[in-house]
Amino acid sequence: MQNLKLPITIDPYKSAQRRLECEGYFDVSAMERLLSVCSTDSQQVFVKVNFNVDELGLVVITGSATLNVDLTCQRCNGLLPYDLNAKFAFTPLKKAQDEADLPSYYDGIELDENGEVHLRELVEDELMLAIPLIPRHAPEDCEAEADSVWGELPEELDKPNPFDVLKQLK
Repeated sequence: MQNLKLPITIDPYKSAQRRLECEGYFDVSAMERLLSVCSTDSQQVFVKVNFNVDELGLVVITGSATLNVDLTCQRCNGLLPYDLNAKFAFTPLKKAQDEADLPSYYDGIELDENGEVHLRELVEDELMLAIPLIPRHAPEDCEAEADSVWGELPEELDKPNPFDVLKQLK
């Protein structure tokens, strides 16, 4: 295995023939979409990527990415430290191939005009999918009061039932 700065794009077919296993990093500063939704003190995203051919003859890209980020808690608007851990399994789609024809344990990925996969974008997408939909602290750790009431509800007034009119029509 090699621990190095990973290439931005890579040919999955050539890499799968060599059964390439890479362990390296991408610079976080290049992941603008990810940085628009969270902040981080880390300068690098650590990534492990394996290229292989499975028993069906499909080229397979598997791997994982890890990054520590700070999200905004949706209860108290405070910083929420969070470990993003993304695991992925892709297979490149051929021009005539449909993603519905793939096994359910693989996601399809399209190749660029040079027949390569944009590896950094793939990792950035997977990290963004690892962000929780509503990030928030555990209730006991949150600065906001979880059981707070924002107003008093009026006592129920005796209102006439609007369907009483229908009883008269019977």
